[in-house]
Formats: sequence, C-alpha cells, structure tokens
Amino acid sequence: MKVLVDTSVWSLAFRKKLSTEQDNRIVQKLSELIDAGQVVIIGSIRQEILSGIRDVETFEKLRVIMTAFPDTAVLRSDYEQAARFLNQCRAKDIQGSHTDFLMVAVCYRLNLSLFTLDKDFNNFTKVIPIALL
Repeated sequence: MKVLVDTSVWSLAFRKKLSTEQDNRIVQKLSELIDAGQVVIIGSIRQEILSGIRDVETFEKLRVIMTAFPDTAVLRSDYEQAARFLNQCRAKDIQGSHTDFLMVAVCYRLNLSLFTLDKDFNNFTKVIPIALL
C-alpha cells in the first residue's frame, strides 16, 4: 500500500543527528518505503519541507533531493472533502489545520496510509476513516 509521508517524518529524516532509537526506526521505515516505491507526496508537504530554509545552498540541495518524489495531484474534490472532514471533526471539538485535513482527504480518496508523527491525526481517526502508519 502506498503511503503519504507527512512533513514531520521528512523533517526527522533530514536531521543530521537522530536522538533516539525510535527516531532511527522511523527513518528506517521511511527508507524502506522509498526503496519499495511506496512514498507519495503532495505539493503542500513539499512546500512545508522547503519553507524556512534560509541558506540558499541547503534549500537547493533539499529541493533537488525531493524532485525524486513527484507530486500526487490534489483535486477540487479533495479540497471539498477536506472541508467536510474539518467540519465533522470540529463538531466533535477536534481541531486541525487545513493542510492536515487536505492530506487526510487525499489519503481517503486514494486509499493511502498516512505516515506522520503528529498526534493530532490520532484524534482525527475517531471521526474520519483513515489509516495511520
């Protein structure tokens, strides 16, 4: 099964030094997914990964690395579904960002798992039928 990889996982993988054994396991899992051709990315995740990098050389190096992963198309229906999911979650006092719900909507449409370290997504699963890796 293909997996949409969230910014939180990419950020961990790009750190120069990992601090825990769990960090190592997460990065190893990402590496396995990449090797198996199972990684999916959308443009908003690419933007988040590249945002905030002040050094032009570092930005360019990371930009080139990320070109190995083509963007999966985000459709109008994904934005509409993201709004539905956001509304459903807010009705249950569950908060999240617009980008988070867009990722969930893409996963829902394409039957993808979501690989994230963001605990907010655990709350979403109480309302939205998504699979977390």
